[in-house]
Amino acid sequence: MSKVMDLIGLELSPYSYSVDKVKIKEFAEAIGDLNPIYFNEEAASQEGYDGIPIPLTFLQVIDMWGGYSFMEKCDILGLNPVKILHGEQEYKFVKPIYANDVLTVKGKVDEVNIKKGSSGGMNIITLKFEYHNQVNELVAVSTNVTIERH
Repeated sequence: MSKVMDLIGLELSPYSYSVDKVKIKEFAEAIGDLNPIYFNEEAASQEGYDGIPIPLTFLQVIDMWGGYSFMEKCDILGLNPVKILHGEQEYKFVKPIYANDVLTVKGKVDEVNIKKGSSGGMNIITLKFEYHNQVNELVAVSTNVTIERH
């Protein structure tokens, strides 16, 4: 059995992130989404939200500013950073995430597959992250696939 298979079930240390409405605004502007729900509590309330919500791909901001850097993930997983490709990203939202929420993120290696091809092999590593708010409610799950070429 390959050493990479030993990664299955590996839990990463949890991290926390306080969702800031300024970061929501910056992110919405950066992606060109000028929907007023991301800038104004009254507009968000009129649309049925309990606060300023995050844009759908804002979990990337949470991971970037609160989570592990690319190099830290490579070190933890024992991967060669020059042979890494981002394979896939999926988000599942269970409850809304709002400005001022404090999220705790727990991650683990969910699956590992080894593939062989005509140009060589690759390790396909699936990581799953769960996002819990300040009252320990599961609010989101992200799954990402990292590919390491042999």
